[in-house]
Amino acid sequence: MPLVSLREVLKKAEEGSYAVGAFNCNNMEIVQAIVEAAEAEKAPVIIQASQGALKYAGLNYIVSLVRAAAESTRVPVVLHLDHGTDREQVLKALRAGFTSVMLDGSKFPLEENIAITRQVVEIARPMGVSVEGELGRIMGTEDHIQVSSYEATFTDPEEAQRFVRETGVDALAVAVGTAHGVYKGEPRLDFERLKKIRERTQIPLVLHGSSGVPDEALRQAISLGVRKVNIDTDIRIAFLKKVREELSSRPEEIDPRKILGPAREAAREVIRHKMRVFGCAGKA
Repeated sequence: MPLVSLREVLKKAEEGSYAVGAFNCNNMEIVQAIVEAAEAEKAPVIIQASQGALKYAGLNYIVSLVRAAAESTRVPVVLHLDHGTDREQVLKALRAGFTSVMLDGSKFPLEENIAITRQVVEIARPMGVSVEGELGRIMGTEDHIQVSSYEATFTDPEEAQRFVRETGVDALAVAVGTAHGVYKGEPRLDFERLKKIRERTQIPLVLHGSSGVPDEALRQAISLGVRKVNIDTDIRIAFLKKVREELSSRPEEIDPRKILGPAREAAREVIRHKMRVFGCAGKA
């Protein structure tokens, strides 16, 4: 089926009080793993590409891969730009056919973040494309975007209310204790803050840096209004662990398909588990 907008899948997630998984892709095998998992679980899915993925695979390759995957399935598929950092990058994604974009203006002062995010909303909305904004900085590294623990700031509920009102975004990424990359200890989410943000904004919330967060914590966050959960690191870990195992067990193998095929299956199983935790399984 054709690609759908983020707004479309999040509307149903709101009605059903579940979250839709947003899984980062970098190559063909991971795109296939994401869609195979969605089909197996009968779940709507968001396939997203970061700046690193677009630089590695190329904008047109990513779009073509995801479109081909969407056309081969009956589950709703969203193609989302993850962490777009400026207007020009977002415009490139819009022209290429992304059905959802994120403008990450979290590094800017509130007034500037509101202004640039509102500009993107005004461009994207007439095109039927959804927009995700971010308020508060999420610690860790996402490709070349780095935020130290010193720089990381949690989202302020009052600022979130103003941000949503003045930008008109479809979803809001919040900083409540998650981090990009691999955790050194167990993350502790600020559920009280999350509850206040939801009460003041009444908008689908997005949890970045969700790899490594315990399942029960994710379920609680979803019960408090999180409707999009981003997963990248857990997929990479499963994929590369299997690649290493296959290379170790068959050092003379020269067929990459016999190495990458099992890795794709390992990634698919991780994604299926996440979909069940998020509550989106069976909702396509």
